[in-house]
Amino acid sequence: MGASRSSGTTDELGPDEDSGGGPPGCSTDPGASAGEGGIPGVPGAPDGSELLAALLDGMDAALCAFDAAGTVTHWNREAERILGWSAQEAVGRAGFAGWAVRRADADEVRARLMSAMDAPGRQVHEFALLRKDGGRVLVRTQSAGVRGADGKPAGVYCAFSEVHAQIDLERAIALSEALLEDASWGVVLVDVDLRPTVVNAYASRALGGGRTRLLGRPLGELVVQGVEELEAALHHVLAEGAPSAPAELWVTLRTAEGERRRCWRSGFLRLASPLTEEPVPLGVGWLFRDVTAAKLAEQEADRLRFRASQLHRAARTASECEDPMEAATSLLDFALAGFADHVLVDLVAGERLVRTAATPFDAPGPCLLVAGGSIPARYAPGHPALQSVERTGTVRTSAGAGEAAATAWATERRWPRDAAHALCAVLRSRGRTLGVLTFLRAANRAAFERPDTAYAETVAARVAGAVDLAQVTRAAGG
Repeated sequence: MGASRSSGTTDELGPDEDSGGGPPGCSTDPGASAGEGGIPGVPGAPDGSELLAALLDGMDAALCAFDAAGTVTHWNREAERILGWSAQEAVGRAGFAGWAVRRADADEVRARLMSAMDAPGRQVHEFALLRKDGGRVLVRTQSAGVRGADGKPAGVYCAFSEVHAQIDLERAIALSEALLEDASWGVVLVDVDLRPTVVNAYASRALGGGRTRLLGRPLGELVVQGVEELEAALHHVLAEGAPSAPAELWVTLRTAEGERRRCWRSGFLRLASPLTEEPVPLGVGWLFRDVTAAKLAEQEADRLRFRASQLHRAARTASECEDPMEAATSLLDFALAGFADHVLVDLVAGERLVRTAATPFDAPGPCLLVAGGSIPARYAPGHPALQSVERTGTVRTSAGAGEAAATAWATERRWPRDAAHALCAVLRSRGRTLGVLTFLRAANRAAFERPDTAYAETVAARVAGAVDLAQVTRAAGG
């Protein structure tokens, strides 16, 4: 039974020729519409009274009906469940007085119910009715008049339900409407084919499209990367039910401004039809919030903690080295962890740079001094390392797209063949430029960014101090 007030005219029914066999205004003579055998042309079909009884008893709402004199003519199973009175006990009674309502309230209840017979549309009231066991129950009723073929009032029908059940229903409807309109997180309902059927305002903004434009489209058209994980989660919910905790999904979206990577903290609910005995899946309710900023801040904090720990360990290790150049390479070994794949140390020797230490070109390994002494670095003019020395600053650069282009780019600059991203930081100590420190990353890693520059410059300052000490020590020994 709906809870909202509504207006309008009731359906016009035929005159009530048999006061006890049908609702007011309805004939219960099977022969009136279907003949002796029931529905014409359908042998063995139920007659009108059997069909009407089945419909009334199958309703989810309690329903009773009164004739024009106020006598109960119909009483369905839901009314029996709520109040405890059977149809045999209810039908034929004059109103509710003395059995379904207190005598003190009977006249008022009767007047309010029967007033619907002369009023247009439906009327909504709340009454305290009596159960058969003597208990009271507050019900909300919707009553409307029934008119005969001549247009005259023939009776009233009244549908009712317990107020708390009606309030629960209203709350559920209000909650669903709020979620699907102005919730502060995304709500997407997907069908069993994993296509969006309802999208709220937050979700439409997050997915980068209008609410109607997103409906019925495969998720793969909206999500460039991460759609496999999302669809796997939805399939799992359909098959096994909702997970016990939210999941964080990283996706890349295709937008008008280009691709953008987002992190969504997602919860899932399996939707099943409440109208069937066995739950029939209707789809999945997907609720999510965009937590990209928080996750990036968390990752940055973790990265800073790790790098600070590495610098601390490197300083303690370097302090135990007798040879300052060994201390410099030890510092670089700690700095490489999680930061770069290769590192090169080129020191200034007159008008050129000479390779002094490096990690292996062909495989991961520690940073070692060049065997047999330093060798000139054959860098062409405009090389990033030379630019870093000339500018007395840091230079970042990356290869173009494509594996072949990256290989040619690295070979031209005399770097390992797998290098695709470079960061050159100048080595300075006591106001002098001592050389340049080059960090290299492979193509499967992200390019160096501004926070990486600050870390590289911190490492370069410590390495420059060790290199300066080595040069001073060597000069004093010479």
